Amino acid sequence: MKKNYKIAIGMMSGTSLDGIDACIVKIFDDFSFEFLDSHSLDYPDEVKQKLLMLANNNGTTKDVCNLDFVVGRLFAQCANELIEKSGITKKDIDYIASHGQTIFHVPDEIVTGGIKTRSTLQIGNISVISELTGVTTVGDFRSKDIAVGGQGAPLVPFADELIFKKDIPRAIQNIGGIGNVTVLSKDCETFAFDTGPGNMLIDYFAQKYFDVPFDKNGDLASEGKVDESWLSFLMGEPYYSIVPPKSTGRELFNNDYAENILKTAPENKFDILATITALTAKTIETSYRKFVFPKTNITEIVVGGGGAYNLEVLKYLKMYLPELVVKTHKDFNINDKFKEAIAFAILGFCTLNRIPNNLMGCTGAEKRVIMGIVSY
Repeated sequence: MKKNYKIAIGMMSGTSLDGIDACIVKIFDDFSFEFLDSHSLDYPDEVKQKLLMLANNNGTTKDVCNLDFVVGRLFAQCANELIEKSGITKKDIDYIASHGQTIFHVPDEIVTGGIKTRSTLQIGNISVISELTGVTTVGDFRSKDIAVGGQGAPLVPFADELIFKKDIPRAIQNIGGIGNVTVLSKDCETFAFDTGPGNMLIDYFAQKYFDVPFDKNGDLASEGKVDESWLSFLMGEPYYSIVPPKSTGRELFNNDYAENILKTAPENKFDILATITALTAKTIETSYRKFVFPKTNITEIVVGGGGAYNLEVLKYLKMYLPELVVKTHKDFNINDKFKEAIAFAILGFCTLNRIPNNLMGCTGAEKRVIMGIVSY
């Protein structure tokens, strides 16, 4: 009898570049799933630094070429370690779905030689992954959406709709390196967009002033006070006023951006971090008031990603959006760290079953398409 499920590995590495997250899930034909196991692998320091250089528009084509295969090997290593840890045999793993590592994203159209197009690039060669694991691998999800006029992002809303349903009007707010929201409601078509910087600028200033990779729990930010004048200045960034669909990343909120906004920053380093932390929440609030509330009366916000562990971000969200109940993915028995890896496992399920897996209201695509390419 034909089984009614697939066992998959979903893999993700976000704009924070804090490493590779992988999980094993059993996905049934009705898109319900069981979370079986998980594993993370940090990037070696040299790899992380080179990826940061590329993401900040520094580096060479030789670096891009080399790192595509280096990252592919690391993704394969992470998958193999997860399989060994889980005790599941490789022959029982139906496929791997890998988002790869974004090194550049161009959501606005550029004209070159008379050809106008958006573009995006995720590295982590799937042929390398499939060969070194012995498991069919699906990847390069974003390109097909761009080919039909979309921005190739955000893609996780497809899974959000399946996981959280639309019975209660709510916002699913991921706060990774970049913040992005999925709006689920019976009142409207599911839509989504990037709200602005998530942890990206917070991490930069935590590293610059405190020599730590990130502000754990928001403890450092809690020592400072929000500089309202500087916060108001930061909110003047034109991206926040662009009408969705829209997406962003390190191509805008990069190291040069961080250094430039420092020119008008307060002197106290704790105040800088407190204000940048408030900025993440303020951009979310402003996005909701401009682009979400006019379409549907959401009642709650479900926060996921690394930002769900930052107590100061959560504090500011509750302060700026008092009319909403603020929850985290844990309230739904979903691991914040691996939600996006789960999402790509679901996207890969669709690829292999030839089911369209983009949402036009989220990416701006002209039609539904089957995203992803396969290496057997």
